[in-house]
Amino acid sequence: MSYFVARRTGEIGIRMALGASRSSVVSMVLRGALWQILFGLALGIPAALAAGHWMKSLLYDVGSYDPLALAGATLVLGVCALAAGFIPARRAASIEPMKALRID
Repeated sequence: MSYFVARRTGEIGIRMALGASRSSVVSMVLRGALWQILFGLALGIPAALAAGHWMKSLLYDVGSYDPLALAGATLVLGVCALAAGFIPARRAASIEPMKALRID
């Protein structure tokens, strides 16, 4: 996310120079992080269920589906990804528009 924000610094500067608020910049960056989280979960949850089913046939007394572990992993992933998106978003929202435009 930090790289994503660094690549879009000029765009963020233009948006802020045209009147975008800090909260709209933060929400724009977090929206990008949310799409990445949802895409990762859409691929990861079925893969985890398939791997659990495959491991059940190979290992003795191993369940193929543990909803608590799956929900816990999803929650931890979501919190970490939002934190990883919020820090660069806050940094991008605090940059002066003229400095952002001079970077490119």
